[in-house]
Amino acid sequence: MATTDTRPAARGPASYRTLKAFGSEEFIINKSRFIGYASPVGSEQEALDFIASIRVRHRDATHNCYAYTLGTNMGVMRYSDDGEPSGTAGLPMMEVIKKETVCNCCCVVTRYFGGVLLGAGGLLRAYTQGCASGLRAAGIVTMEDTARYLCEVPYGLWDKVQYVCRSLPVMLQDTAYATAVTFTLLTRVRDADTVLAALTSQTDGVFLYLPDGSSFAAWETEDAV
Repeated sequence: MATTDTRPAARGPASYRTLKAFGSEEFIINKSRFIGYASPVGSEQEALDFIASIRVRHRDATHNCYAYTLGTNMGVMRYSDDGEPSGTAGLPMMEVIKKETVCNCCCVVTRYFGGVLLGAGGLLRAYTQGCASGLRAAGIVTMEDTARYLCEVPYGLWDKVQYVCRSLPVMLQDTAYATAVTFTLLTRVRDADTVLAALTSQTDGVFLYLPDGSSFAAWETEDAV
């Protein structure tokens, strides 16, 4: 699990998409070198600090263009062309982020000019690719309201429980071996009834569980860029 947020579901949306971790990807277009960077951010200051860190790393670059969003409803959106022709860099990057509905994220695309002019259309495509590649490298995850259960099963059923869990939308954590096998089970709130019923049925009712609260947790997103 990459990220957790202990905020109750009632205080926010049932789910939202964000980035798993920092990531970067590099490519060349007509001799210009582009590097797409992306990172999760929790505040405007974090976004600005991230942008500043990339500018320091690439202080000799021709441009360091950026776009970022904040809030689970993407209520804050900022972008900059950093000297590229207006509308050819920051805005296309923001359009990628909006299309992927990724919030609390910041993307910077660094360019080292290679001597060949790309034109407005070429720049738009390059910065779109740079943002998409940065998001892909960082990994898009869906934060969902997730139930947590403290569970226990006899040793003789542990292999079967693990096998059943491979086909269920769950994450297992904190496994311990004592008089029985204990572990923490995470599942989306919307899947909880189905998951618990399946494990209870497959263990003939021997599977024991105790609710241990809920939080927002990261689940892999299959339809990301």
